[in-house]
Amino acid sequence: MANKADAARAAPRDQARRELLKRIGLAGAAAAVPAGALAPSAAARAAQPPAPIAQAPREALETLTAAESDTLEAIVARLIPTDENGPGAAEARAAHYIDRALTGPLASSRRAYAAGLAAVDSYAQSSKGALFASLAPKDQDAVLSDMEKNVAKGFTPNSSAFFNLLRTHTIQGTFCDPYYGGNADFVGWDLIGYPGVRIAVSADDQRLGAGLKPNHKSAYDDAMFTKKGGSHGH
Repeated sequence: MANKADAARAAPRDQARRELLKRIGLAGAAAAVPAGALAPSAAARAAQPPAPIAQAPREALETLTAAESDTLEAIVARLIPTDENGPGAAEARAAHYIDRALTGPLASSRRAYAAGLAAVDSYAQSSKGALFASLAPKDQDAVLSDMEKNVAKGFTPNSSAFFNLLRTHTIQGTFCDPYYGGNADFVGWDLIGYPGVRIAVSADDQRLGAGLKPNHKSAYDDAMFTKKGGSHGH
C-alpha cells in the first residue's frame, strides 16, 4: 500500500485514507454524541504490529441482500482498513450500521445502494476479472480509486457520487454511537482517542492532553437519553 505522501491525492490507500479519517474522525464522533461531550484525544498509539483482531460475528441482514452485503463488507474494509494502528471499519461493523440504517434514517438511499453495489461488481468484473469481494486488496483499491476519480463506468449518476455516499456512511458507521449498529466494541472511538460520553467533566478532565481513560459507554446507557425511533440494541 502507498505511504502517507499519498494522502494529498485522496486515493483509497491504507495510510492515506486512514490519516484522512483520523483527522475527521472526531468530527464524526461529535455528530453521533451529545453536543459538548467531547474531550481532548489521547496520545497516538505506538506503531507496533497488532495482535490478531477477533471480528464480531455478522448480524442477520435487515435490508441488503447477501450479495450486496458481501460487496459492502469488502468495500468498507478497504475504506478504513485494519492496520498497525488497530482495527478498522470491518471490525467496527460499519456495514451493519449501513444495513440497519437503510431501513430507517438512510431509507432514501436504498435504491442508490442497490444500483451502486451492482455497478461496483459489474465494473470490478469487467476491469479486474472478478466480483469486488473476490479481488485482491490492491485490485479492490484500484476499483475504488477509479470510482473516486469518476472514471469507473456503469454508475448512475456517476461513480464518484456513489463513492462519496459509501465513504460518508462508512465514516458514520465507524465512529457513531454503538447504539446505531456501528462502532462495535468502541473500536472507532478508540482509534481516534475519543474517551466516550461523559455527563459531567471536571476542570482537570478538560485540560489539553488530559488523556481520559475510555469509559466505553453509549450515550443511551444513561437514563437521561431516550431511544427515539425504536429499541435497537448495541
